[in-house]
Amino acid sequence: MRMLKNDKGFTLIEMMIVLVVISILLLALIPNMTKNQSIASDKGCEATVELVQAQVMAYKIDDGNYPQDLKVLNTEGYSDEIVCQGNAVIEYDPTTGEVSLESND
Repeated sequence: MRMLKNDKGFTLIEMMIVLVVISILLLALIPNMTKNQSIASDKGCEATVELVQAQVMAYKIDDGNYPQDLKVLNTEGYSDEIVCQGNAVIEYDPTTGEVSLESND
């Protein structure tokens, strides 16, 4: 009786080696992804502040004065919602028109 030999497939050892390599790569990447998520969130808040600053300047160009608070930008149609992810708070000074993130020092 002749034995059929299939040379096209993977052996169990080869599959185990591939799974070990993938596991090692995932263990190396997961901590980096969680660290980069907080950096991306910070960059997103900085971009939101710059966008709100541009909206304040557009309001001043149209109206001649700075808005009294950021809610005016929503009611006048300059923005939909002004929100930063996490616990970051956007501060606004109506006398100078400056928009900034609240410092946590």
